[in-house]
Amino acid sequence: MAAHRCCFPVWLFILCSFSLFIIAGSQETTVAPEQHASVLDNPQTAAETAEQTAGESGGVEERRWEGTEVRDAAAQKQAEPAVLQPTPQPKDDFQEELVVRPLHSGDIYASFQFRTLWETDFMRGNKVSHYRLFPKSLGQVISKFSVRELHISFTQGYWRTMQWGQPYLPSPPGAELWVWFQDSVTDVDATWKELTNVLSGIFCASLNFIDSTNTVQPSASFKPLGIGNVTDHRFLRYATLPREIVCTENLTPWKKLLPCGSKAGLAVLLKSEKLFHSSFHSQAVHIRPVCQDWQCKTTSWELRQTLNVVFDLHNSGQGKREWSLFKMFSRTLTEACPLASSSKIYIDITDNPEGEQFELSPATSLLSQAMVLGDRRTFSVYDLTQQDTFGSVRSLNLLIRWKSTEGDMLRPLLHAERYVAGYGLQTGEIHTLMYNHHPYRSFPVLLLDSVPWYLRLYIHTLTVTSKGKDNKPSYIHYQPSKDRVRPHLLEMLVQLPPNSVTEVTVQFERALLKWTEYTPDPNHGFYVGSSVISSLVPSTVAMDTNSTRERPLFSSFFPCKEESSYFVRVYTEPLLVNLPTPDFSMPYNVICLTCTVVAVGYGSLYNLLTRSFQIEEPSPGLAKRIANVIRKMRGFPGTMG
Repeated sequence: MAAHRCCFPVWLFILCSFSLFIIAGSQETTVAPEQHASVLDNPQTAAETAEQTAGESGGVEERRWEGTEVRDAAAQKQAEPAVLQPTPQPKDDFQEELVVRPLHSGDIYASFQFRTLWETDFMRGNKVSHYRLFPKSLGQVISKFSVRELHISFTQGYWRTMQWGQPYLPSPPGAELWVWFQDSVTDVDATWKELTNVLSGIFCASLNFIDSTNTVQPSASFKPLGIGNVTDHRFLRYATLPREIVCTENLTPWKKLLPCGSKAGLAVLLKSEKLFHSSFHSQAVHIRPVCQDWQCKTTSWELRQTLNVVFDLHNSGQGKREWSLFKMFSRTLTEACPLASSSKIYIDITDNPEGEQFELSPATSLLSQAMVLGDRRTFSVYDLTQQDTFGSVRSLNLLIRWKSTEGDMLRPLLHAERYVAGYGLQTGEIHTLMYNHHPYRSFPVLLLDSVPWYLRLYIHTLTVTSKGKDNKPSYIHYQPSKDRVRPHLLEMLVQLPPNSVTEVTVQFERALLKWTEYTPDPNHGFYVGSSVISSLVPSTVAMDTNSTRERPLFSSFFPCKEESSYFVRVYTEPLLVNLPTPDFSMPYNVICLTCTVVAVGYGSLYNLLTRSFQIEEPSPGLAKRIANVIRKMRGFPGTMG
């Protein structure tokens, strides 16, 4: 036992010495690459470093440095990046903006713009597993379904162009979805159907009701807004749901796509009870590939989330013409999104150069000019990334107080309307009016109409008139409908004369649906989607076509290729058409009458068959009953017969 106790410390001392020797060797081995890297960075001190290292490490280390110095210079250059530079990661960037435009009617137009740029490539089939700012759900959708561009919007209300002017990003009432697929997709219809079901789950909407009966393939109306030379309309799908109702269930998943959610930045103002208590509300998601530089050597994916809302002065219950962030959104701003590289608020003061229309507080000395829809606009800018913007109270509450109601709004150059004419439930007419308010210039417009199959168009009755004269379209594309398969598709290129109204009229016949095809409220009517009018409108001032110049987000969505015109897309009102509807109360009446007859007849027969009869003796009269009572009181037994 004593021998074992003596041997144990000896063996422990040997193991400790051996481990210290191994650690010292590993330290010498790991120091050498660092010194070698410093030598490569500074060749002038290579000899001094080698001599110093040789003196400290001994002969073996000196031979290793000599062997390293004999290497080829090309091999050193190839090995150097692997040691000195890490693997580059995909670059992403996030920007947010809020544009506030005071309207002459006293209303307020607020437009939120959130843009996420991600320098990655989904088109080559590369699987992306790391997401930082770009939402993973949308990235997987782009990768799985080979999407080149995706544009989706949910709108509640109708944009009143003649009262509010042109919106920054137009959208029709209800839901709108149009997608460009890559040319590698073999079955576009099956991919489109699966994509609509996936988007229906992401945005909690009724997009799963999109099928072949409300999907069209435009040939010229919806060109790619991002980069891309493939314009084959076979890879394009467009559909609308004009009856879609927008509510909080659609806003919540939309806000979750933001990098900061609704916890910081401009997104804290997005309260559903305030946004939906307005005259107009529209939220959209646009995904497209864009160029990083003017030579387009590098590309990025752009996710642009927009939200446009118009607050009505009268519906808000305010007695005076005064607006503030707290009154509009019940919140104030305290900070920018920490992940945002730019966070700004723009207040349109173009019509208020000297402050005679309204007063803006707190005042700012930072001004900016931008080209918006062919007009040069001036904005007061509040940069949320600067701490001086919030002041000493650490809170920003912009206030707009109106002083005068005078002033004229700049009338839009392009405006459109649509309505249904006729009487009865058999035939009718669809009238589309397109207004050109330019005093001396004409310009072409591209009209797209998608009409459901149960309105059977008489295309031979199509007429286009301007100033009482026939206006022959230079391009017409018509695809007839098939019952219960596909809708009508009509596209026309029409030249609008200056200061004129162009009317497009076509007759239709109403079809009789099956009783299972009617909606739960058939007497309310059936909705027909809005007409889409696209045009290059002449600009009043020279546009800036430099895409590399830093511009606000709200003024750089549509590509600008000419200085003399700008692109505009206008939507008309959706139509509400009544169809021949059977009297759905007749089945109810028949059921009630049948049940009544069965209940009375069968009940009486069953009562007769199951009733039991008994013979009862006639009861004595009143006098005899009184006599029997008297006899009982006297004590006489028995009763009188």
